[in-house]
Amino acid sequence: MIGLRRGLGPCLVITAIVGWGRGAWTSERDARPLVHEWRQVAYHSWQIASPPGEAPEVTDAAEGNRGDCPAGMIDVRGKMKTSVALEDLQRGTCTKWIDKDHMKRCAEYDRDKWLAVSGKLPTRDMHFCIDRFEYPNRKGEYPVVLVNHYEAGLLCGAQQKRLCGEDEWTFACEGEEAQPYPNGYTRDPESCVVDHPARRYDMAALSLRTEAKAMRELDRLWQGQPSGQRPACKSPFGVYDMTGNIDEWAKSSQPGRASVLKGGYWGPVRTRCRPTTRAHGEAFVFYQQGLRCCADGKP
Repeated sequence: MIGLRRGLGPCLVITAIVGWGRGAWTSERDARPLVHEWRQVAYHSWQIASPPGEAPEVTDAAEGNRGDCPAGMIDVRGKMKTSVALEDLQRGTCTKWIDKDHMKRCAEYDRDKWLAVSGKLPTRDMHFCIDRFEYPNRKGEYPVVLVNHYEAGLLCGAQQKRLCGEDEWTFACEGEEAQPYPNGYTRDPESCVVDHPARRYDMAALSLRTEAKAMRELDRLWQGQPSGQRPACKSPFGVYDMTGNIDEWAKSSQPGRASVLKGGYWGPVRTRCRPTTRAHGEAFVFYQQGLRCCADGKP
């Protein structure tokens, strides 16, 4: 059977072993003990349960880059390189490809060559606030996943924030140099949670989002870590985990589309600052999808 206990608001903490209202499952996979304890967030999404993370004010004091932003957020301002050809130009400075054709993973870029190539690209001024960590934005807590774009916007709105724009997210990750990775020019699985082996997923199980079968599938697939656990996975502005760990919803900068996914997750994918996934609609939901919130910066 499953033990249930309700937390504050819409949270439902589930300490499951094997059963769920309609009866127990008999398959070997469904009978395995859970690796993590999971809880439901806002009825539809999930998070690995853990002790409360570090208070945002404590993290702010230690990091020293909050500026005039609300607690837990970082003041981001500077000049963003805006060329539509930037990603193609950047690929031309890769000196060591892991996978050039399929997942387009580059092990190392030539910084000097990139600075020479990008030096005359157009720029525009940027200024906004962004969460330091993935939602729920607390160091040491796991990110919330199995979230669609609509739900991500509501979660940010409940905190008097909003989903980040695509360009805001990109700039917070790459900085004024438009570096390929938040932590520089070298892909390092020790620095960020990337390049774990892909696992086959059960879409039918994941589609039952409020049921324990979805929780069990998440538990089997999960290869992420708590937010802020990799101190080297930090952007020039001090934003953590912008590549790897989970994909993050953002608002598209292109007309005709409302949503995009940024950052890439823990698997063997591009996982760089500039690339964007545009293949999914706003109702699409998947095991590695989460979010990060933004807010307007003070003048």
